Amino acid sequence: MHARDDWPPVVDLIERVVGEDDLLPSVVATVRTMVQEIAALPSADIAGHTRALLAAATRALAARRGPTEAELSFVEELAVTRARQGVSIESVLAAVHVAERAIWSRARELAAGAGVAPERLLDARELYDDWAEAVRGRLITAHRATGADREPPSGGRDAALLRRLFAGGSAAALAAAEAGLPAAGGLWVLVARPEDAAAAPDRAPRDPGAPALSALVDGLLVAVHARRSPARTARAVRAGAAAGLAGPGDPEGLAFVRRLAVAALAAAEAAGRSGVVHIAEVAALAAVVDRADLAAVLLDRHEAALTGLGANAGPVALAVRAWLEADRDVPAAAERLFVHPNTVRNRIQRFSAVTGIDPAGTFGAVDAWWLCRAWLARS
Repeated sequence: MHARDDWPPVVDLIERVVGEDDLLPSVVATVRTMVQEIAALPSADIAGHTRALLAAATRALAARRGPTEAELSFVEELAVTRARQGVSIESVLAAVHVAERAIWSRARELAAGAGVAPERLLDARELYDDWAEAVRGRLITAHRATGADREPPSGGRDAALLRRLFAGGSAAALAAAEAGLPAAGGLWVLVARPEDAAAAPDRAPRDPGAPALSALVDGLLVAVHARRSPARTARAVRAGAAAGLAGPGDPEGLAFVRRLAVAALAAAEAAGRSGVVHIAEVAALAAVVDRADLAAVLLDRHEAALTGLGANAGPVALAVRAWLEADRDVPAAAERLFVHPNTVRNRIQRFSAVTGIDPAGTFGAVDAWWLCRAWLARS
């Protein structure tokens, strides 16, 4: 055991090194340069975890002890976070090594001026190595346990990458880097029904000029493209089917882009559209179709009208909807329904009388179309 007054200068030296203003930015920059998987993480993420590890190591050195259970719990959380971000344990350990090397290199430079003898600095380094060995063991164990839980099934690499992309944040940035997708944005999301796919995801042709991922995710065929390619996206679905498209967006915001693509698909199906439909083409319709809560309110408000129409509710709703979708062209709606134009006119008047909605007005037309769609869906 060293004399009690022999150790404080060592602790002061390490605290001084760790507290230097340029140490943490330098470590983060070096990590991002040397460790490719870590480079895709936000600087704040790397800095936060590095700062916490350095603080824990300094406390351990000051008390001349190994890691506490609280410190090891933090290490486990770090390992789980990195595993879920898709960062390999080798990269995690490499990043830790960069920080270690920076600390001890700087400490050696300053030791003599701080009155710390070489043998005392060696004692400190040996104590740190004991602490770090326990930390590395917990890192490896927790990372491997998490990775085993998240191992994708055979053939599911694209699906696993897509799920990480849609998780957002640093996990998305890392998944994009692994897939070869641009980190700066310009990503497009296409969704379609599995039965409407022109080819199975694993047989879809790859375009080396436009990296892409495609797989079944949550019951839908989902594809992420590095650029919008009308010819390619048009070939993604069978003839007569619809697909929703949204973008461009960056990896961190791709979950939102995906939601827009799903909304575009629902709107395209509601309007009877086929082919690839971008959300911007059906924005108003998507907003309506997506609000089941407001549709329920509209149904409740006009329940008496539906009851009053009785058996005529279906034909009236079909006529109003066909007329509105034909841009209020009565002959076109009549032709679509195989009825006389006067029949369409009479049914529109009947609808207006029982609901109090004027479908000739801009907002009345929206409510009328929405209500008629809800009535037909209920029947």
